Amino acid sequence: MKSNRRPGSRLMNEINVVPYIDVMLVLLVIFMVTAPLMNPGQIDLPSVAKSLAPPLAPLEVIIKKNTTLALRDHAKGGLESSVSREELIAILKGRQGQQAEQAVVISADKNVRYEAVINVMDMLQQQHIQKVGLLTQAKK
Repeated sequence: MKSNRRPGSRLMNEINVVPYIDVMLVLLVIFMVTAPLMNPGQIDLPSVAKSLAPPLAPLEVIIKKNTTLALRDHAKGGLESSVSREELIAILKGRQGQQAEQAVVISADKNVRYEAVINVMDMLQQQHIQKVGLLTQAKK
C-alpha cells in the first residue's frame, strides 16, 4: 500500500500563532482604553452609635514565683488579695454571673514555669470563662 503523498512533502507540525498574537494585542488595546472610563462602585457602610457603657476593667489573676495565686480587681481600686484556686473560681463565676463580658487577664512572674500558667488557663477554660488573656510588659 502506497500513500498518496508527494515524495518531497512532509507533515506540518507547527501552529501559526501570528493570528492569536494579533487578537491578543487588539484585546489589550481595548482593555487599556476602557479601564480608565469605568467608575468604581461606591459602598455605603452602616454607622454604629457609641456604646453608653464604658468597657469593664479586667480582673487580673497573678501567679507569683512560688506559684501561689492572687487576684487584683482594677474596678475596685486595684488591691491585690491572695486567693486559693477554689476561691478564685468562685469569685470569677460570681463576677461572670453579674457581667457576662468580664475579661480576665493572667500575669505571671517571668520565673514561673510555663506549666503553671497553662494549668491556670486550663482551670479557667473548664469553668467556661471565655475572655482570658495574658498580661505582658512592654520592652523599654
